[in-house]
Amino acid sequence: MEIKTIFLDIGSVLLTNGWDTNSRKFAAEKFNLDYNDFSERHGYLFSLYEEGKITLDNYLDKSIFYTEREFSKTDFKNFMFSQSRDIPNMISLFHALKSRHKFKLAALNNEGLELSLYRVKTFNLDKLFDFFVTSCFVHLRKPDENIYKLALNLAFSKPEECIFIDDRYFNVETAANLGINAFRHISYDTTKKELEQYGFS
Repeated sequence: MEIKTIFLDIGSVLLTNGWDTNSRKFAAEKFNLDYNDFSERHGYLFSLYEEGKITLDNYLDKSIFYTEREFSKTDFKNFMFSQSRDIPNMISLFHALKSRHKFKLAALNNEGLELSLYRVKTFNLDKLFDFFVTSCFVHLRKPDENIYKLALNLAFSKPEECIFIDDRYFNVETAANLGINAFRHISYDTTKKELEQYGFS
């Protein structure tokens, strides 16, 4: 069956993760934080942030600024935003494939609002994607099956007419269980080769 829509994760596929373990460890070193305390508080809060149930300010107030600090919240936010980098060749790959093959491209990702808006604007992702199914907007997170079902409805596509690409195996497995063609992103070369199997060269 013809593929009409590709659902694509952003973190670790097009861009580095917005706020992963390495970034948080770097933050703890740079701002002289107790990493274990920060990590525990992060664990309680970050899923709420990604689901759009609390703001970035709420997250930081409870994970970092619950006590007096020698740095400002703005300083810390700027550090968080600075952790995002594009992964070489990946954005240009999907621009080229989409231009040639005319499929719909949708983001299907877990991300908090402020980080998501920063990354979309900074890396011009609104010029690449047709629409975004992002956890902070829809209040659902992968691997909840309901976010995949919502994405299919928004795309007006059947599962077999879609491809889902993500760097995390369990997210890929969940999509496959719903009948979506799905594979794990490992590198530029492996994803390019996988897409060639569907006729996207």
